Amino acid sequence: MQTVRIEIEQQGGPEVMQLRTAQLPPPGAGEVLLKHLAIGLNFIDTYHRSGLYPVSLPSGLGLEACGVIEALGHGVHDLKVGDRVAYAGGAVGAYSTYRMVAADKLVLVPTGVSDEIAAATLLRGMTAQYLLKRTFPVQAGQTIVFHAAAGGVGQIACQWAQALGVRVIGTVGSAAKAKMAAAWCDHVLDYNDATWPQQVRDLTEGLGVPVVYDGVGAATFEGSLDCLALRGMLVSFGNASGAVPSFNPGILAQKGSLFLTRPTLGHYTANRGELVETAQDYFAALAQHRIVPEIGQRYALADVQQAHRDLESRKTTGSTVLIP
Repeated sequence: MQTVRIEIEQQGGPEVMQLRTAQLPPPGAGEVLLKHLAIGLNFIDTYHRSGLYPVSLPSGLGLEACGVIEALGHGVHDLKVGDRVAYAGGAVGAYSTYRMVAADKLVLVPTGVSDEIAAATLLRGMTAQYLLKRTFPVQAGQTIVFHAAAGGVGQIACQWAQALGVRVIGTVGSAAKAKMAAAWCDHVLDYNDATWPQQVRDLTEGLGVPVVYDGVGAATFEGSLDCLALRGMLVSFGNASGAVPSFNPGILAQKGSLFLTRPTLGHYTANRGELVETAQDYFAALAQHRIVPEIGQRYALADVQQAHRDLESRKTTGSTVLIP
């Protein structure tokens, strides 16, 4: 089987990604041959490409896709040829037309979920699930701050939080994104405005919020600490503006005995049971229309360099999909 895939031989800017053709062997034990129907683009892909998160070179890229099973390896019993499945996480290499995937990383896609939604939002949906329900389990009546509310994770998480009875203060980086995020946030603030932490205080009668979910990183870190309530938690789950700089942990005591955690999806889907449960909870929220995600951009796989440039320059909104 021949596949077309994106490979990098060195880490750097979008220009290091090159389209290559390769032969795939038959699936090995515990593997399936997957024909990709749609591929998700995520900010972590840029970290793998740039070297912020090192990968062994040469390497593929991409962690998320939806496809149809073409062949089964030995020992795969709970899936069959023709099943439509999706995955989010595991080994990089989703930027391809065909791929071998470990069967235990795949989840069945329900009939009502499109290829593009499954491919472009599963990772984001499972991220929202563990953030809202396990890292800091939100409760109805609480007020939270969610940064990058117009982004892929933000769009899903803010809708889900509202469905759970939570008041959502979302932050964005532009007026255009503020207009978009207003559809799923109770209040929208500009995190480029230095007064946004005080605005959060004003919206909470001076108390601050019990949790801030921060996928932006360096640009919002200090403000996030400043708007937390006593014993509040900063959930730092991404670095869209760059990595958080080193700091003295004593600042957490000074600002109210705060908590800081840096979670990743892989640690919340560390076994098959956790993976399936997390994905099924997200798919159920979609079926109940608690979440209505949008595909903001579509690119051909061959145009992945431009897709990365647009993502890193924050020109994208919602979720982005690559079409093989």
